[in-house]
Amino acid sequence: MGKRRPKLDPNAPWEQLTLRLTSDEQFAYERIRPIVLFGESLSARAAETQSAERTLRRQVVAFEQDGMRSLFPVEAPQVFRELPLALRDMILTLHADHPPMRPHEIATICFIRTGRHPSPHTVKRLIAAAPPRQQHQRRFPLYHQIPDPFERRRAIVRLHLEGWNRKSIAGYLGINRSTVYDTLRRWLAEGLSGLANKSRARRPRVRNVTLQAIEAVRKLQRNPLLGAWRIAAALKQQGIRLSPRTVGRIMARNRDVYAMNMPQRTPKVPQSMPYEASRRHQWWTVDIRYIDMHQLGGGNIYCISILENYSRAIIASAVTRTQDLAAYLMVLYAAVHSCGSPEGLVSDSGSVFRAKRAQAIYQALGIRKDYIAKRQPWQSYIETAFGVQRRMADFHFAEATTWEELVAAHDRWVADYNYQDHWAHRARPDERFSPAAVLAWVRGQPHEERRLQRIFYTLRFTRRVDRHGFVRFRHWRVYSESGLIGHDAVLWLHKETLTVTFQDQALARYTVQYARRSQEFESITNPTRYTTQFRSPQLTLWDIADSE
Repeated sequence: MGKRRPKLDPNAPWEQLTLRLTSDEQFAYERIRPIVLFGESLSARAAETQSAERTLRRQVVAFEQDGMRSLFPVEAPQVFRELPLALRDMILTLHADHPPMRPHEIATICFIRTGRHPSPHTVKRLIAAAPPRQQHQRRFPLYHQIPDPFERRRAIVRLHLEGWNRKSIAGYLGINRSTVYDTLRRWLAEGLSGLANKSRARRPRVRNVTLQAIEAVRKLQRNPLLGAWRIAAALKQQGIRLSPRTVGRIMARNRDVYAMNMPQRTPKVPQSMPYEASRRHQWWTVDIRYIDMHQLGGGNIYCISILENYSRAIIASAVTRTQDLAAYLMVLYAAVHSCGSPEGLVSDSGSVFRAKRAQAIYQALGIRKDYIAKRQPWQSYIETAFGVQRRMADFHFAEATTWEELVAAHDRWVADYNYQDHWAHRARPDERFSPAAVLAWVRGQPHEERRLQRIFYTLRFTRRVDRHGFVRFRHWRVYSESGLIGHDAVLWLHKETLTVTFQDQALARYTVQYARRSQEFESITNPTRYTTQFRSPQLTLWDIADSE
């Protein structure tokens, strides 16, 4: 006999009854038994067993339909799927065509060709279970066994469209992968027409080097100091685009044909620059260059220029007969007026750059003044610009016979230098190759017009030109230019020199003598008038004498 079981009241509470239940099926049956046998209400039984009414109703309906079978979980019958015969044959054929092909690639080809993607594991299991084929006919012969070149390349394209990768195509057809890549590249670019044979003969191309270009190089080559890079930049400005190497070959041919002598150059060792700028208007460099190759007479002529170190752009420059403080401050005023003030200004130890009045102007403009080391001109960026000026402009300076021609040659050099390609910017990724393009619209510290006038008030004065071309200054009438009637001329006074300018261009220069016991003018003598484009086109009845 088995173990005696303890008695339990059939009407015992549900909490005590659950302690005797040992399986899920028994638990489900006891939960619906009072409803099925005794007609107990669903709501009362749900409240007693703490179950949902919907759950109990669903279990009662299932019990009434299926009986005790509804209490047990239904196991879904396992359905085994088999691949269609056509798909199985395709997998085995692909494996027989190219045994190194992997199951993933075979599954991809099946998906492209049939729209059904078998599992790579299924493909691998099918290949392992199937016996190897003894006799199999290839779909395509080897690449070099196909007589028609078009059909050769077409076979590559067809296999590619079916999902074959490039490595499998190359191995199946017995060719290199580069052949597969070249064929597919031609097909993508030109379509089926790109699969046909093409002639490898050299096609006639449009020659960039024309007689016009050769003649333009020869004209620029008259200046023996211009190199291939500078001539290429000048040709680009004229609309002729040639590389510096092509220009160099043309120059070599011109030297042979026209017997041109090439100057000998000594190699230069590059040095690290102490004032290299990392941003625009961080450093400016100023210097004065002697122009002694002119034909005007009357002593030296000087070129005062200010260069922006980051872009290598000439932001202000002028040719003058003197190299005094007034001439320098005229150029500095033009630079600050057009581009604002920089963070720092670099120069050599010249007296005009160290003058007390210049130091006061630097401090008022918030400019840090620094000097290059003595006998180290290579530290100045503007020395490179003057080297470019020597090659580009000295030839034209030497040909100038009037002051107007000299000023025009200088202004042309400034424009060409700023807008032609510069060697320092040849590798910029933003394709800004000229100093003007690198500088763009960026300005330094801006200053109002009134503030600039207040800073330069001891040197710079503005006067209106009267109907006779004179300006009135300290009770004196000084001649400027008759073609500027009604315009404002600028007078620069420094010690005994009075200079009349308009648009940063000198019109006349005078020598001033002061009274002994005052700062009043005693005389204004030695007038020097410059020929400019501002002169009046009308003829005068008499010429103005130098003493008037």
